[in-house]
Amino acid sequence: MRLTLYTDYSLRVLIYLGLRGNELSTIQSISNAYGISRNHLMKVVQELAREGYVESVRGQGGGLRLRRPAAEIRLGEVVKKMEPDLALVECFRADNRCVITPACQLPAILSRALTAFIDELDRHTLAELLSVSTASEIADLLDIKQIEP
Repeated sequence: MRLTLYTDYSLRVLIYLGLRGNELSTIQSISNAYGISRNHLMKVVQELAREGYVESVRGQGGGLRLRRPAAEIRLGEVVKKMEPDLALVECFRADNRCVITPACQLPAILSRALTAFIDELDRHTLAELLSVSTASEIADLLDIKQIEP
């Protein structure tokens, strides 16, 4: 299984904003920190805002911050909402044309594997990714000067 860049960028934006605490951040600052296209991030941030993860403050001095505490943001939930297609193989799709589907055991096995994957992610929150032991190192790598708990 492979997550899309869209989901990867979503998680990275949440990490960045989580490190910033209540401080507002711009899409440009996130783009610069990760070396990611600003246009790609705009789409990601819009979706994160629609899903209730990010608050967007408009106007001069505006920016982005987490809408919910990092401890309430489950990684599996984010992946499920941001990943456009968790159909691992053709037989998971509505337009399935695989001729062996009626007799094949693979869909059941892959379904259990996908469930285990999401369940494992749901055991973890954004706050865990921002633990004291890693937050300062990530902040240094992203050139974030100020971290607010």
